[in-house]
Amino acid sequence: MSERYAYILLNYEKFWKRVSSQNRAGKVLHSFIRRGKVGPKKTELVLFYVTHPSSEIRGVGEFIERITGNADDLWNTHGGETCLKSYEEYEDFLRGRSKVTFIRFKNLRELPAPIPASVISKVTGIRRMPRSGKYINKKTVNQLIRGAV
Repeated sequence: MSERYAYILLNYEKFWKRVSSQNRAGKVLHSFIRRGKVGPKKTELVLFYVTHPSSEIRGVGEFIERITGNADDLWNTHGGETCLKSYEEYEDFLRGRSKVTFIRFKNLRELPAPIPASVISKVTGIRRMPRSGKYINKKTVNQLIRGAV
């Protein structure tokens, strides 16, 4: 499990702002949506990499589980955990896909200082973050977080 200690998830700026706002308002349990069957199966932490224009890790959450399945069923069960404002926004986000993944996590912590892409690249050796995300080990997480604090 140590090689898959954390998973870096890519997130758009507007969705990150919504999730962090919900978190500050006291929401503890969240779900991150991915189109199709992708994302971490087993990990301890989820790191949130906010894409353009930022290109930086801004937060860390405790991974609960990955659930894949029918888009309607998952929305009905876990839609309230997402940052999406309505079922219509959810449908627009899915772009017609019927299979979806919900990555559930809790205890989101916003980093006091975001971790820029240059530091991520230096520590991980990854020049460009894969759109599907990336597993990293505990040592790498500690190096990233220590450098951010």
